[in-house]
Amino acid sequence: GVMVNEPEVVVRVERSSRWEAVGPHADRALAFARRAGDSRVSFRVEVERCPPEHIGLGVGTQLGMAVGTAVATELRRSLTARGVATLVGRGDRSGIGVHGFAHGGLIVDGGKSDGTAVGLPLARLAWPSGWPIVLARPRVTPGCHGDRERAAFARPRSPDAALRTTEKLARLALLGLVPALLERDFLAFGSALHEFNRTAGDPFAPDQNGVYASAGVDDAVARIRTLGTLGCGQSSWGPTVFAVCRDPDEASFLAGKLRETADVTVTTGKNDGATHSKT
Repeated sequence: GVMVNEPEVVVRVERSSRWEAVGPHADRALAFARRAGDSRVSFRVEVERCPPEHIGLGVGTQLGMAVGTAVATELRRSLTARGVATLVGRGDRSGIGVHGFAHGGLIVDGGKSDGTAVGLPLARLAWPSGWPIVLARPRVTPGCHGDRERAAFARPRSPDAALRTTEKLARLALLGLVPALLERDFLAFGSALHEFNRTAGDPFAPDQNGVYASAGVDDAVARIRTLGTLGCGQSSWGPTVFAVCRDPDEASFLAGKLRETADVTVTTGKNDGATHSKT
């Protein structure tokens, strides 16, 4: 997974005479603050900027990490990102959002061992500054989340099929994506990224009626590739689709085409962690 500069999550946390939260996803932000806080101290949380939830961008994790980190800082607690994630209950299925919050860049998640609350990163690489990313959200229903997502992960699978999928994903990541990114081989990276994304979706096809979340997502990915951008796919459970572009001109062209049927953001990879300022 890769962190991006837009859209972003911005929160303001301050001590208060009572617990309260305002702004997008205020109830959820308040719940995160309570989990990270101290019963003897109350906080006011203002969510200044935050994209919609359940669109495949890991918004819940970034909101939880931002609020949890701010509360811990106000209480003068020294916690790692993994410590904050444990407090607010994030990173259970993927450590990418947690490690990405702390460090930015492209993260290769190594998964969890027994007793590990948050997966360990195998690699963290800087995203090329010249490769813009187009995010397109087809105007369809949100992707899989909540109980439906938990059920998808819990559904029994053939151990042999799971092993084959894991081996293929590991090969694509460590022998395809990582070397191509290090060598700035745009075509090789795009090809490996698309194959990785489709392979990751295969085991969940019964849960989302296909490799992608909907026919609208499938159509968007197919259209992007028809327009010549190979490195594209579904972000997490969707419905957001991503496309890695060679340069700003390609990103502008692609965004213009996709705006006919989707909400589009042109962004860049974020190579540093979340920032905090005390006022």
